[in-house]
Amino acid sequence: MSYLDRTLSVAPMMDWTDRHDRYFLRQISRHTLLYTEMVTTGAVINGDRQRLLGFDAAEHPIAVQLGGCDPHELSESARICQDFGYDEVNLNVGCPSDRVQKGRIGACLMAEPELVAECVSAMQKAVDIPVTVKTRIGIDDRDSYEELHDFVSQVAQAGCKTFIVHARKAWLKGLSPKENREIPPLHYDTVYQIKSDFPELEVIINGGIKTLEETESHLKHVDGVMIGREAYQNPYILADVDQRFFGATHNKVARSQVVDKMLPYIEGYLQQGGRLQHVVRHMLGLFHAQPGGKQWRRYLSENAHRSDAGIEVVQAALERIPTRI
Repeated sequence: MSYLDRTLSVAPMMDWTDRHDRYFLRQISRHTLLYTEMVTTGAVINGDRQRLLGFDAAEHPIAVQLGGCDPHELSESARICQDFGYDEVNLNVGCPSDRVQKGRIGACLMAEPELVAECVSAMQKAVDIPVTVKTRIGIDDRDSYEELHDFVSQVAQAGCKTFIVHARKAWLKGLSPKENREIPPLHYDTVYQIKSDFPELEVIINGGIKTLEETESHLKHVDGVMIGREAYQNPYILADVDQRFFGATHNKVARSQVVDKMLPYIEGYLQQGGRLQHVVRHMLGLFHAQPGGKQWRRYLSENAHRSDAGIEVVQAALERIPTRI
């Protein structure tokens, strides 16, 4: 089974971490582990696989997140993802939305640790790449540490060695997915305790982490940190990651260099019939809190949607930045 450095990763986020966003983030950090949006087993088995699973080789290291609850379908989907070249396959046991619950996908599976263990076991038998689980610290009133401990224990016994733990419980009824990312309080100590009780496991912490200083603090207690919304809204936070956490010696890339590196990719996508807005919507936060940043964002927002919009729109937006930062 191959080794992946999960010291820092970007969370799977629906409608956000598509292939264009991942390619963009890869221009900022060479080593951060990137995750796809969640893909259901039904879509993998029956859908347009190239559209759903295809990615640029530059995106490595890259993990795919699957949603499902049927061991056979998950094992088949994991095999398909391995054949596509993914470095890891992750099982979603953390999403609380009503839509996925109806398919017995996501956080509701925390109530069925035996089934999750069976799924993990089937997936591991199908692939050689790591099979990991992303979960919450609890659901509804099933939020005691003992229940979380039992869940991790059963799934670990099935062979899972890496747990990504969102340090909030999930309310399956009464809160939207957005509210479930904000309202339940964070309990980082609970994740630390899991690592303490299962030192042989790789434990990655997730939830509400916004700075690299916070990341360093968490790394004193766990093996890795997964950043979510902050990495999307302020993507340049990843610029210092390679040197700070992965020991890289290359110079960090400037924001304007990131734009320059994206232009050939955008041109290629447009030549294939793509629309500019599909790519640049992920780039709006590149100049977050920088001089000219609002003008950059506004210009792209107002012009990238045009059917004839090309890279000249991006170049014109970059001219709104007063210096090449």
